[in-house]
Amino acid sequence: MKIERLSPDKIRIFLTFDDLTERGIQKDDMWREIPKVHDLFSDMMDQAYSELGFEPAGPLAVEVFALPAQGMVVIVTRGSMDLSLQADLLDDHDDEEVYEMEVTLEQSDIVSYAFRDFEDLLRASKVVNPMLTDGGALYTYKNKWILQLEPTELPEGKFHTLIAVLSEYGDATNVTKAVLEEYGKAVIEANAVQELCRHFA
Repeated sequence: MKIERLSPDKIRIFLTFDDLTERGIQKDDMWREIPKVHDLFSDMMDQAYSELGFEPAGPLAVEVFALPAQGMVVIVTRGSMDLSLQADLLDDHDDEEVYEMEVTLEQSDIVSYAFRDFEDLLRASKVVNPMLTDGGALYTYKNKWILQLEPTELPEGKFHTLIAVLSEYGDATNVTKAVLEEYGKAVIEANAVQELCRHFA
C-alpha cells in the first residue's frame, strides 16, 4: 500500500492486487459493503494518519479506480464538517471512527507502465507489438517514460502475456491519463508501440 498527499485535504492510495489478496478481498468485493472492505479502509486511514498526519474526520469523498493490471487507486477527499456537529459525533462515538463516506467506483481499461530507460521501453515495444491492434500513447513524466495501452480486444491469455512482458521491462504505475496530460509531456499520442518499432527497429 502506497499513500501520497495530493493537497491538504486530498490523498491518493495505491493498492496492489497483493494488498487485496493478503486481506482475502477480490477486486469485485470493493463494490460491496462487507466487513473486510471496511477493515481495509480503516487500515488505509490509519496508515494515512501515521505517515502523512491526514485526519479522516468529517465527510469523506472516496473515489476508487480499478486498473486492470496494477491494482486500485483510491482518492480520498476530506470535506468540512460543522464543528458543533463534529463535537456531538465525538461524544456519541467515543472509540469509533468519525467519518461518513461517499464512495464512487470506476473501472479503467488503461494499462500503464513506467520505464526508467528508453532501451527497456524499446525492447518491451518490440515484444508486445505483434499482440496489439492499438499501440497506445507515450508520455514523459518525472524522468520516466510512461506507456499507456488500452488492450480491450485481447483474449485473456494474451492479456496476461502482455502484462508479463511489460512487467519484465518496466513497472506498473498508477499515474492517470489526466495527470500525464496536465503535468507530463505527450511524446507519441497514438500508436506509440508501432511508431517506436518503426523508427527504432
